[in-house]
Parts: sequence; C-alpha cells; structure tokens
Amino acid sequence: MMPNTNPLSVRTTLLTLLLPSGIVLMALAWVVHGLLLDRMSRDFVEGRLHDEVAFLELQVRQSKGQLDALQTGDYFEEVFHHAFALHSPTVTTISPESWRPLLEPLLETEQQGSIRVQGSGAAGAPSDILAYRRQITVDGAPYVIIVSEDMDALRSSQAELHAWTAIVSILLILLLVAVIWVGIALSLRPVTSLQSALTKLQGGSISRIDVRAPEEFRPLVNQLNQLLDSLDQRLERSRDALANLSHSVKTPIAAVRQILEDDSRPLDAALRDEMARRLGDIDKQLETEMRRSQFAGPQVGKSALPVKQARDLLWMLGRLHPEKSFELTTDLTDEHRWPVEEHDLNEVFGNLLDNAGKWATHSIELSLGESENTVRMVVTDDGPGVAAENLDHLGSRGLRLDEQTPGHGLGLAIVRDIVQRYGGRINFSDGAKGGLSVEVELPRKS
Repeated sequence: MMPNTNPLSVRTTLLTLLLPSGIVLMALAWVVHGLLLDRMSRDFVEGRLHDEVAFLELQVRQSKGQLDALQTGDYFEEVFHHAFALHSPTVTTISPESWRPLLEPLLETEQQGSIRVQGSGAAGAPSDILAYRRQITVDGAPYVIIVSEDMDALRSSQAELHAWTAIVSILLILLLVAVIWVGIALSLRPVTSLQSALTKLQGGSISRIDVRAPEEFRPLVNQLNQLLDSLDQRLERSRDALANLSHSVKTPIAAVRQILEDDSRPLDAALRDEMARRLGDIDKQLETEMRRSQFAGPQVGKSALPVKQARDLLWMLGRLHPEKSFELTTDLTDEHRWPVEEHDLNEVFGNLLDNAGKWATHSIELSLGESENTVRMVVTDDGPGVAAENLDHLGSRGLRLDEQTPGHGLGLAIVRDIVQRYGGRINFSDGAKGGLSVEVELPRKS
C-alpha cells in the first residue's frame, strides 16, 4: 500500500528542482573554470619561456658564445623574473644559485622544449617548476639555454583567483535563489487572485470568476465558469420543470377531485373515461418534465459517437416499423466524436426519427455532417408534411404534446429545448420528397 503523503506545494517543488540544479551547474562551472585556468596559465607560461629562450639565444649568438660578455645574474632575473641556466663547454651560469639542484640535471638531459620538474626537495628551491630547454651550436660548440618558472607561486595566484570565483559563485547561487523566489511569487499571484475569487464566489458576492489569468490558467478559469453556468442552467431547468409541472397538473387534478367529491353523480363509463383521460394527461406531463430534467446540456469533456448511436436507433426503429426504410447518409467514421452529451444526442435522434417514422409513407433519411464550427443533422421523410403557416409553431414551448400540429408534434418541444441549451438552431422546412425536413445545427465548441 502506497503511503498517503501530502503533495508538495508548487513553490517547494520548484525550489527543490531548481535550487539543486543551480548548485550543481555552479559547481560544474567552478571545476571547469579551474581546469581551464590551469591550462591557460601553463600555455601562457610556456609562451613566455619560449620567447625568453629565443632572446637568450640571440644574445649568445651575438656574443659569439662568450658568456662572460653577457649580463647575467640579477640582470635577467630583474628583466624576466625567471630563473635561467646557460651552459657552454667552458662556463656554466645558473641564477639564482638556489635553483642549481633543479637546473643542473636539465643541462645533462637530451630532452628539448618544455620540461616539468616536481618534488625536488632542495632547500630554498621550489618544489614544482616548468622549464624550457634549448640546445644550440655556436661556431661548432654546443650551448644549452634553460629558462624556468616557479609553478608554486603561479598556483598560489591561481588558487586565490579560483577562491574568488567560488565566492562569486556562492553569491550568484544566493541571487539565483532570490530570483527564483520572486519569480515563483509573481507566477503564483494569479493563483492567489483565483483563490480570492473562489472565496467571493462561495460567499455569494460574485456569480462568475473574472480574473486576469495567464495563458496556462485560462482553460481552468473557463472550465470553472462553464461548470458554474451548467449548474445555473440545471437550477433554472429544475425551477422551470417544477413550475410547468405544477401548472400542468393543477387543472386535471382539480377536475378529478371534483368528480370524486360529487356524490350526486354515479361513476358511469363516461366519467371513468374522463378521469382516465385527465390522469393520462398528468402522466404524459410528468414523463415530459422528467425527460427534460435529464438533459445535461454542454459539458466539458463529454462527447458522443453520432454514427454509432444513429445506426443503433435506425436499426431499432426499423424493427418497430418494418414496412418503412430508414437510411443513414454521412462521411463521418464510426469513431468520430461530437461535443454533445450522449443522452442528449439520443433524445434528439430518437424524437426526430420517431416522428418521421410515424408519419413517413415509405422512407426516412438521416444525414450527418459537420463544418469547422458546427455539427449538423437532417431528418427527412416522405410523409404528408406540415402546412407552411404551421412550420414556425413546431416545437413551441408551452404547448402540450398531444396538441402539437398533427403529424409532427410529439417530442419536437424536447428537441428544441436541447438545441437551445447547446446554443444551436433548429429549422423546419418542406422535404425534397414532400414530407418534413428537420435540420439541427449545434456548435462544435460549447
């Protein structure tokens, strides 16, 4: 069983992710800085040593190998700040003298170019040097020139620079934490506004959420507002249903009560038929209002499969009316979805096809299609149709179902209610085969 842990806050999550990442990146940058600094320092020192060896070579050649004629000793130390060694067949000059244990072995080696010497242990001499050795020939005699640098002193300067880099990195990390904290606070400000709006909504001071949210929060705000609209619509439908039901059953109930309370008249067949008719009216009105109360209306995330539902209904109605032909015309696939609640779409299909099936002569056709912004369904039949002056009254709210225009009244009021709740439109016209054509369009986005 997984432990029930509370989720971290957004601020804590972001800091947990960003702060260690920033520290790791700063540490990596600090390490890379040290490696690059050491590499650049070595290349720089090698370049300087190479230039000084070239200068000493020029001096030796100009003096024709007379080392005594050269200004050695402190002169080169003051000019170049480097230790050096000059060796000829007769004279060996090393400056400063404390470097002799380090440089003498280099005079005897055959290696040319840069040479690194570490851990000599000589008193007064550095433990790590970088030397540049070149052997030349002047008037047939061999000469050796060595110039060297104290790497310990150089590393000490590098360490100081590297330490300052670490201090700056720590300061940058602290600044990064502050920037992240401020950025998170500014980013979460819309959440605070949304929370305040929800509190006002709960208190009843506002009826919709109206906050200036960033793009990432707009879908959430829109869905909350759609939920509020859906709840308001359901409440309004419930009130309308209760009002309609109260108004519709009041007269039949009063008539039945009057018959039952009249002791002077026996309950003959005519009175029984009248009571049965009145009770039938009540039952029809109750069924109608119950069906209306079940309509969901547009809801986020709800969709239906129109082709599959249409085929199921056409098959069922074909069994109820075997003498009539029910046809489906569409370019949509079986997996295609419409943004309509499944029960609502079944009510529309069922009422339209049931009406067409009752009054058609031979054939009923259901056509399904869609455009970029709407979905469309058309039901046509080859029945007697409806007079032109009565087309606008089909599905009018407030008319009883058994008092609709003959031929095409039952269920059309329910269809009109559903279409209105989805913000669509319904149109009644003469069909191509002489019957009635009912066209319904619903928006693709609620």
